[in-house]
Amino acid sequence: MKKLVTSLLGLAFAAGLGLSAAIAQEHAEGETPHYPLHKPRNQEWSFSGPFGKYDKAQLQRGLKVYKEVCSACHSMNLVAFRTLTDLGYTDAQVKAFAAGYEVQDGPNATGDMYTRKAVPSDYFPSPFPNHEAAAAANNGAAPPDMSLLAKARGIERGFPTFVFDIFTQYQEGGPDYIYSLITGYQNPPAGVEVAQGTHYNPYFANAAALAMAPPLSDGQVTYDDGSPEKVDQYAKDVAAFLMWTAEPHLEERKRTGFMVLVFLVIFSGLIYLTKRSVYANKPH
Repeated sequence: MKKLVTSLLGLAFAAGLGLSAAIAQEHAEGETPHYPLHKPRNQEWSFSGPFGKYDKAQLQRGLKVYKEVCSACHSMNLVAFRTLTDLGYTDAQVKAFAAGYEVQDGPNATGDMYTRKAVPSDYFPSPFPNHEAAAAANNGAAPPDMSLLAKARGIERGFPTFVFDIFTQYQEGGPDYIYSLITGYQNPPAGVEVAQGTHYNPYFANAAALAMAPPLSDGQVTYDDGSPEKVDQYAKDVAAFLMWTAEPHLEERKRTGFMVLVFLVIFSGLIYLTKRSVYANKPH
């Protein structure tokens, strides 16, 4: 009798699962697709994990990609030139790098605004005077500021992946997304039409296509250290650089967190030993 009841319950449970799946599929067919269509591809990063560190050579390459390609459309208003010393540049190199930009200053003694060469205390200037001008130059879609892009574009990984992320300390969602987006342009599949002036990319978080054309191509940026001059390498380098601009104190935060954990372990041990010493001769 028990076996019969168990078998009936098992069949009912399986039927319920099948019916739920069929209803969910039928319901999903009439809904707007969930974006991104493809989840970002996980990459290996030097700064991942509790002891990860930035690869300064990679950050320097990423800065070069940003300067020669991305800065034509994207601003980085929250990053000061002086912070580039954290990438391994000397003060003289940072000063020379900043001098390659012009920033607006003023007013002067006559009340007029003027332009001058940037100095290390200045911030990366925007390629456009305002948001409206940026939108007008890019088919109505103003390119986002890249200062915090790597932290703002993290894609939710869903259950149960996010549970494991707690233990692996996964925090590379932004760089993974940026890399996947840059390298994810492709021809739309059969039966899929995209609006004129947009480009199909299943990794884009807001739609199946975006206004930005593929920004990189092989051989577009020359590297001085012999690294591959391929889109895949460019994408990894600029994604890592944007992670640094979004979280420049990542290494310090990880060191502090590790020391706090060590302190808590030692402190817990001392509390336990104290408790045993205090209550050792007391009746229980």
